[in-house]
Amino acid sequence: MTDTSPVASPWWTPHVHADRRPRLMLRNAIAAGLRDWFAAHDFVEVETAALQVSPGNEAHLAAFATEAIGPDGARSPLYLHTSPEFACKKLLAAGEQRIFSFGPVYRNRERGPLHHPEFTMLEWYRVGEAYESLMQDCAAFLALAATRAGATRFSFRGRDCDPFAVPERLTVADAFTHYSGIDLLATVAADGATDRDALYAALVRAGLRTAPDDSWADLFSRVMVEKVEPLLGQGRATILCEYPLAEAALARPRPRDPRVAERFELYCCGVELANGFGELTDAGEQRRRFIIEMDEKQRIYGERYPLDEDFLAALAIMPQASGIALGFDRLVMLATGARKIEDVVWTPVA
Repeated sequence: MTDTSPVASPWWTPHVHADRRPRLMLRNAIAAGLRDWFAAHDFVEVETAALQVSPGNEAHLAAFATEAIGPDGARSPLYLHTSPEFACKKLLAAGEQRIFSFGPVYRNRERGPLHHPEFTMLEWYRVGEAYESLMQDCAAFLALAATRAGATRFSFRGRDCDPFAVPERLTVADAFTHYSGIDLLATVAADGATDRDALYAALVRAGLRTAPDDSWADLFSRVMVEKVEPLLGQGRATILCEYPLAEAALARPRPRDPRVAERFELYCCGVELANGFGELTDAGEQRRRFIIEMDEKQRIYGERYPLDEDFLAALAIMPQASGIALGFDRLVMLATGARKIEDVVWTPVA
């Protein structure tokens, strides 16, 4: 039987491009506005190499692998970066104070309405400043994007958000209690160690799906995805903060409660837009956490990525800083009312 279902025209077809172009022009206007904002606040734009010896060491991030071939024919493995983070932190160690990177990053195994294999990440750092300053930046960027796009509301899949309203701040523990009835911190010890069995029992009591081989991290993610994230950023943006230490591999512990870390995420319309940290600068502790993450990656996916020893060496002299990564394409989506990320990408990956 012949398949006669209609086939969508390529993005480069003139009539398709004509439909897409207004949002793409708004994308450019938002990008220009952000660069103007950074210039007015004494930030330096930096360009980081996309090819790295390690793409990052988070268990669930998948990278694109390649190799460098030297003049002598010697081959060395390399990866397209999943974030400019390692390179940016080396620049902080070198002496930069306020920097931002605005460019493409690459993540494998990711494609859908909110994911694209190559996307634009806006990442910025403030040396000697608390991570709460990044929360203020995020609020400013929501309003800036809305103004540049001529939008009064952000909308996605029936959820609305006022980009000009002051974001609410909600701790992860309070979100678990409010949306799932689970006492999350009852499953976290004073040193940040997690109690898998206690969290498993809590999910069973809450009527949530579990599996015998679920780890604490698996259970945490299930509550986040099914009960918490869809309800965040409705009416106004949500800053979800104070993640358990086990879920903040690159963040430092909160001084007043070492069970949680200086990590927050920004949500609008149930969509995660940004992930910020009070940066960890203890190279030994960072190495320990990376190894834990790679052990978990090996368990789940049967692979692991190398550690960037150069990064760990730089971390030992990096000053105290706060840093954040924002998914620029998602911000443009919400500001322009797009249904999927490819609607606001100039040349989508084939």
